[in-house]
Parts: sequence; C-alpha cells; structure tokens
Amino acid sequence: MRRLFPVTDETAAPAPGGGSGGDAGREWSLDELAAAYAYPEPGPAGPVPWLRANMVSTLDGAAQHDGRSQPISSATDMRIFGTLRALADVVVVGAETVRKEGYRPARAREDFAAMREAAGQRPAPAIAVVTAGLDLDFSLPLFTSPLVPTLILTGAAAAPDRVATAEKTGARVVTAGDGIGVDPARAVRALADLGHTRLLTEGGPRLLGQLVAAGVLDELCLTVAPMLTAGDAQRIAGGPAVTVPHRFELVSILEEDGFLFTRYGRA
Repeated sequence: MRRLFPVTDETAAPAPGGGSGGDAGREWSLDELAAAYAYPEPGPAGPVPWLRANMVSTLDGAAQHDGRSQPISSATDMRIFGTLRALADVVVVGAETVRKEGYRPARAREDFAAMREAAGQRPAPAIAVVTAGLDLDFSLPLFTSPLVPTLILTGAAAAPDRVATAEKTGARVVTAGDGIGVDPARAVRALADLGHTRLLTEGGPRLLGQLVAAGVLDELCLTVAPMLTAGDAQRIAGGPAVTVPHRFELVSILEEDGFLFTRYGRA
C-alpha cells in the first residue's frame, strides 16, 4: 500500500525497483493503520463526540452489489474496516443493515488489546442499532452473546412490548427521539453521555443520509473500488437532499491494487 496524499518526502521517494512512493508494495502494519486513522486528540475541555462513517463505493456510485457491500470490498478494505472498529467506542448501524448484512457482535482483537486498554476502552466496541420499530431478530448473536451489551437507539414512542423483548436479551434501549424515530443529534449526545465519544457508523445508506442531513457527521472514510456494477444499487447516502451541500476537506488518500482509501473531514 502507498500514501498518495498528503505528499511527503517518503511518498515522493522512488519505490524499490522503480515507481514512486516509498510505501508501494508493502503491507502496512495494524499499528500504522491505527495511526493513519486516529481520532482527534481531546481538547482542554476533554473528549467531545466525533462521528466518522466508513463506506465503500464503486466507480459508478454503487454502495452495494446484490444488496451487500462485501462483493465490492477487498482484503485491505477489510483490514481498514477492522482497524476503524478497533479504534471506536461504539459502532452505529441501521436496522436494515443489521438484517441484510447479518450483523454479529464486534469481537475483541488481540492485536489492539493494549491500545484499547491504554485508551480506557472496553475490549471491543459496542454495536448501537438505530431502529424506529425494533423490527429485529432478538435471537441473533448480536443480542444474545455480545462481548459488550448491544445498544438500541429508538424513539420514546417505540412499542413497549418490543422494548421489553429487547431488554430481556440484555440489550440496553436508549431513547434518542421524542416520537417513533431517532433524532441523529440526540443519538450522538446520548452515546456521548454513556462515555462513547469515538463514534463509527457503517451505514447503511439510509442511516448515513439521515446523519448527513442532520449535520452530525464529522468524517467520511470512503473506499473507492475500481469496479463498475451498473444496476440501481443505492449510493452510500440516501434520503432527502440537503438544502446546501456540506463541504468536506481531503485528509488523506491511500492506494492498493487500484482501490483508493480516502478520508475526508468536516471543512
């Protein structure tokens, strides 16, 4: 893998055997990936919530193929996926993605154990499911056997029987909206109140669209896959358009085998 941006003396140096970029042809260690994707350091007032998204898209804008993101991913994309999870306190995901992707609990990674302990984090991030109707299969391992109890973000008007069913599994139901749905800004504050300030969302597109529309997304880590799929697959973010496009700034670009691993931050 090689770093294309920001340009440094190392990235501009010739690679062994020709070409450019001192990192070309070398697999980055997990420590190097963790450093490349580190969350901002807390300010004088202490940590504040920072919400990043991690998504993958084809060249023609598809976020999925046959309803799943795995076919447009790569081995390095999955290493970065695992690194981003290892850095996070909590992974926020939409109920539809839980159903389609067969979400499982986040697992403890021995490679990141010392780093998480030093940061005061639990062995693995919690999974927080955003759902209005709690239409979930509570017999799945995500609810019955997580290393860290699963969180459910829902509205105050959620059906009491579904809330009770969720809580019987050990999941923690968090109210983040006055009606049936979830208010994204309130969800971020609720997670921060629980001590989760390093936030990661993996979508899906509808949830990411809601976060974008609410103006709560701080960072986007987007993998651009060198693939074309055509069809009518969703983009990485769906839902109503924002009135004025939100401007983000390029932070970094890594490349391997034609895949671009980009990182953008709020301007």
